[in-house]
Amino acid sequence: MAHLHLEPDEPLHVLVPSRAIGTAVEALSPRVRAHRVDAADGPPTGDAALARVWIPRGGGAPLPGEDFFRALPRLGLVQLLTAGAESYAGRLPEGVHLCNARGAHTPSTAEWAVAAALAAQRGLPFFVREQVAGRWSFGTHRSLVGARVLVVGAGDIGRAIGRMLAGFDVQLTYVARTARDGVRSTAELPELLPDADVVILIVPVTDETRGMVDAGFLGAMQDGALLVNAARGVVVDTDALVAELASGRLRAALDVTDPEPLPEGHPLWSVPGLLLTPHVGGAVPATGDRAAAAVVDQLARVLEGRPLENVVADY
Repeated sequence: MAHLHLEPDEPLHVLVPSRAIGTAVEALSPRVRAHRVDAADGPPTGDAALARVWIPRGGGAPLPGEDFFRALPRLGLVQLLTAGAESYAGRLPEGVHLCNARGAHTPSTAEWAVAAALAAQRGLPFFVREQVAGRWSFGTHRSLVGARVLVVGAGDIGRAIGRMLAGFDVQLTYVARTARDGVRSTAELPELLPDADVVILIVPVTDETRGMVDAGFLGAMQDGALLVNAARGVVVDTDALVAELASGRLRAALDVTDPEPLPEGHPLWSVPGLLLTPHVGGAVPATGDRAAAAVVDQLARVLEGRPLENVVADY
């Protein structure tokens, strides 16, 4: 089990991304010393260089250069404010633990996935455009009620999506890398995809999931099916998705894209059948409070000598 060892009464120096996080962690104990540091400003100096813990601004922020880590010889823990850890996993100095804020974004991200699926199924993007144009355009669209839904990713957020979908009486199937009770294997996707009305992606970025949703995956989906990506843009082959959307065969709801931010003039701006939001799935007011609470709990574990929680990997 991963620990960050402190000597008795040793101050715990922590690099924080904001005043609010600094205030929250210093309220935990007089032993905690918060130093507001932005990696973009260069390597930490003075007491900040004594930091044992670094809390980056966001899980998607670029990893700082080697000079940053060389200035932190006592660093033992990088504690993320997000669940996504792909920017840091496997790239930290030896002996530095990496932990995420599992659960902080769970309710809001699950809520976005369900809201996007419901809006797309009921044609709300179309009706919003018609409202702006001043047109009363009656139309019948699909329904989420009773739909056959594949949730690809059976972790914390995937399970929350399933609980939220329960009220819609969907036929729910979980898919993950390894089959287990109530969960099908990704190896079974070729036989599962043709029967799904809605496919929701909520997998972490790994070598196996990067580009997982390729032309073959999309081609196996039934005509008119909806792809919802609440994971990361790189999970989907963008060119393959653009081709399917442009043909009108599939529909999609995306909170994430590859590339991201989506540049001006990119085909995804104009393809039909797409509901697009700018990576806001986790962005609700309570998310920051939940992330701060996860950080405070982790630092309490450090001070009390308990094992670290939500360890992503050790390097």
